[in-house]
Amino acid sequence: MDESIKFYTEVLGMEIAEERQRTEPTKGEVVTLKSPTSNQLLELNFYKSDSPFYAPYENGEDLDHLAFDVGNLESAISDLRKKGIEIVVEPYSIGEWSEAFIRDPNGIWIELLQRE
Repeated sequence: MDESIKFYTEVLGMEIAEERQRTEPTKGEVVTLKSPTSNQLLELNFYKSDSPFYAPYENGEDLDHLAFDVGNLESAISDLRKKGIEIVVEPYSIGEWSEAFIRDPNGIWIELLQRE
């Protein structure tokens, strides 16, 4: 959870909207994040292996990817490179938008999308 919170706040610039809490009896933790310019919330959950909610993450299972709008894709990619983030799919255009992909610390694909 620490690594994910650090990635989403320090790398992607999100803010903590609701502080991290333990969630008994789920044997888990939860933190809610938001982008500074949006009301959309992102809830991160972590469950211990003996929790009834625990399931080992396998890439491609359940969650395909997250997408975030950015104002300037080239600038966002440049900033991520400076932070040492691997660009998994370099920026490209599809019709009226451009996109690129990175991964979070758990391997979840993150789409960065600039709508023109």
